[in-house]
Amino acid sequence: MYNPLLLPEVREMLDSGDDAGLIEFCTALHPGVVAEVIEGLSNDDIWNVLSHCDVNSRVQIFTFFDLPKQEDLVTTTDRKRVSALLEEMAPDDRVDLLERLDPKHVDLLLPLIAQAERSDIRKLLSYPENSAGSIMTTEYASLPQEITVEESLRRLRRIAPDRETIYYVYVLDDQRHLHGFVSLRQLILAKPDAIVADIMDHDVISVNVNDDQEDVASMLGRYDLLAIPVVDDQNCLVGIITHDDVIDVIQEEATEDAHRAGAVEPLEDSYLSTPILTITWKRGIWLLFLFTVAQGISVVVDSYKEISEHVEWMGTFIALVIATGGNAGSQSAALVIRTLALGEAGPSDWLRIAAREATMGLMFAAVLSTLGFFPAWGLQGWDAAIIVSATVAIMVMWGSMIGAMLPIVFKKIGMDPALISNPLVAAIVDFTGILVYYEFAQFWLTPVVETLPH
Repeated sequence: MYNPLLLPEVREMLDSGDDAGLIEFCTALHPGVVAEVIEGLSNDDIWNVLSHCDVNSRVQIFTFFDLPKQEDLVTTTDRKRVSALLEEMAPDDRVDLLERLDPKHVDLLLPLIAQAERSDIRKLLSYPENSAGSIMTTEYASLPQEITVEESLRRLRRIAPDRETIYYVYVLDDQRHLHGFVSLRQLILAKPDAIVADIMDHDVISVNVNDDQEDVASMLGRYDLLAIPVVDDQNCLVGIITHDDVIDVIQEEATEDAHRAGAVEPLEDSYLSTPILTITWKRGIWLLFLFTVAQGISVVVDSYKEISEHVEWMGTFIALVIATGGNAGSQSAALVIRTLALGEAGPSDWLRIAAREATMGLMFAAVLSTLGFFPAWGLQGWDAAIIVSATVAIMVMWGSMIGAMLPIVFKKIGMDPALISNPLVAAIVDFTGILVYYEFAQFWLTPVVETLPH
């Protein structure tokens, strides 16, 4: 959402050719504010404004645009301008953008980029999507372990402008094997003649380049790190993931979980940036599935029409029975999915989770079946009270177990537990709830059932 407050003034500066005003606009304001303001301009005017910035400011402003806008900008201007911008972008931001572009367009851009950056781009693009390698940056600070603190600080002053962060400095050998790390605080407080190997931390928390980005985010948060090193299978340092990248991952994963919880395939871009047909498809495939389940419920209900016609009150309590089970299942699913996402439990804890859900299910069943008993008794008598209360108890127990166990099964087979959406759990429990309701009614009302015509 762009900021329109300064937009008229920017348009006036563009129309009048006020170069000095545009330069001041780009330099005086925060890059994020500049991006918000000029997002309301045409692509040509945006590039015109950016041309009044130095290259560092231009890159900073550009990265504050969301990815769909960045893609739109780079595909509607000449390749030389884009290649110059890409060379100065942070490696992770650069790869995020290039992954969205048509491969043919990327092939046209790469020859215009310096060899060093080109090799870095190809390497980062080769890592699997959503892996640690796909979100890391290669702009990290490193030191050999045999030099002094004084020499280390001199080196850091030279390389700092080209590094993502220098708060954590990684200690490597000639083959880039990771041996430890030292913080900038440690270097500042240490004696100038101290050796890096003597003050560094040897117990390095790192992730593999192929680890899932969600696991990386969880680890960085668990240990309260500002950055975490990424190593290959030989324990060679290949990059780092910083806290700002992890914030993006957390937001992305939370958005995906929220979408799936509502039975919507996750959107790659924001709601307003995504084409209507794309959203329609991502919602429609789930609606079609749930519609099919609902049709199955209708078929099941129709198969019991004989008992429904003779025991007219059966239809009165259908909504109560299936809604209670579905709600219990949705609650359990939400709790277990989040527990798995935070790493507080795993598939190996299924027995403990099942025991907890069974215990809570029994307590809920006792309360809710009792609450259902008396209204049913007052409205339709003893038989209705027994059938409704018993079915409610069964469905609360069943819903709780289904909602808790399905995410664990998905996690065990390598699928995202968030695929177990609340509507999906509710649909499964609704379907089984109808069966339990009518089958128990037939069992309890055997004398009545025997009198029905066949």
